Amino acid sequence: MAYSQLLLYYDMSEKLSDHLRATRAYPLKFVLSPQLYKDYLRDVAVLSDSRGKKMDPANHMGVPIEISDDSRSFMVALDGTEVRVL
Repeated sequence: MAYSQLLLYYDMSEKLSDHLRATRAYPLKFVLSPQLYKDYLRDVAVLSDSRGKKMDPANHMGVPIEISDDSRSFMVALDGTEVRVL
């Protein structure tokens, strides 16, 4: 399922920001399905082009991204809680 351009990137950014605000710490990681990771790569390419600066697609604002064949996609909070992405 394809999502609107940058929707995934902004959703992940919002969840990361909420986590930082609540805990004053970064989440442990993001876990994305292969399809959502493909969408994430598209978003990173668009942002990299618009900024004229290459972004690292292996992490989101310093938080590692793991790819899982499971269809679920989520952020793992510092306490291990899974927060659904999209």
